[in-house]
Amino acid sequence: MRHWVFAALTLAALLWVFPLVWALSSSFKPRSDLFSYPPRLLPTEPTVENYHNLFAGYSFLQWFLVSTVIALIATAVTVLVCSLAGFGFAKYSFRGKDALFNTMFSSLAIPFAVIIVPLFIMLAKTGLTQPLFALIVPWVAPAFGIFMMRQFCEQAVPDEILDAARIDGASEFTTFWRVVLPLLRPALGALAVWSFLNTYNNFLWPLIIVSDPAQYTLPLGLQSIFGAEGRQYDIVLAGSILAAVPSIVVFVALRKQLIEGLSAGAVKN
Repeated sequence: MRHWVFAALTLAALLWVFPLVWALSSSFKPRSDLFSYPPRLLPTEPTVENYHNLFAGYSFLQWFLVSTVIALIATAVTVLVCSLAGFGFAKYSFRGKDALFNTMFSSLAIPFAVIIVPLFIMLAKTGLTQPLFALIVPWVAPAFGIFMMRQFCEQAVPDEILDAARIDGASEFTTFWRVVLPLLRPALGALAVWSFLNTYNNFLWPLIIVSDPAQYTLPLGLQSIFGAEGRQYDIVLAGSILAAVPSIVVFVALRKQLIEGLSAGAVKN
C-alpha cells in the first residue's frame, strides 16, 4: 500500500513540476521554436535573447521592485495585525467577542469580486487610492489569517505561561511580544508565506487600482506584454520565470515553519 501511495505522490509531484520545467526551458527558446511540432522539451539552440528583450524593452525591474516591496510590507503588517487579533480572540474575554468573531469568519464566504466595487468607491471617496497605500491596506487583516492565529494561540499558548508573565510584572504587550510571539513562530511562518504569495501574485485588485504603467505590479506588467501586438509569448515566459524567484525564495526560507504551522491543527494535545 505504501508503494502505491509513494508512486501516486511522485506522479503528482512530477505533474506539478513539469509546467515549471517546460516554462524554464521555453524561456531560452526563440519564438519560432515555441510551437514547433513535435514539441521538444529542451531548446535546440538555447538563447538569452528573450531575457535581453525583456529588460531592454520593458520596465521589468521596476515592476519587480514594486511587487516585492508591496508584498514584503503587506506581509509584515499582516503577520503583526493577525497575530494580535488572533491572540485577543483566543485569550481575552470581552462583550460581543463571539458575534464579532463569527461576523469576521463569515466574511470568508464572500467572494472578493462582490466587494471590489464598494471597496474602490470607499477608498476613492476618502482619497486613499494612491497605489502604495491601496494595494496594501485592504489585505492587512484577512479573516483567514486571524482565524489561523486564533486557533494556533488556543493550542500553543497555555494560560499558565501568560499568568506567570503577568505575575512577574510584564505588561500585556510585553507578554505578547516576548512570550507569545516565540511560541507562534510556526504559524507566523505559514501566515507569512500565504500572505506574501497572495499579495505578490494578486492581479484583479491592482488592475482596478493602478492606471499608471510606471506603477504596474509584475502580474499587470506581464499581462501588458502578453496583450501587446503579436503576443510576446517568449518574453512573457522569461518574465514569468524571473517573477517566480521571490516566491520560491520565500517558500524555501520558511518551509519548515510552513509545514509545522499547517500540520499543527492535526495534532491534539
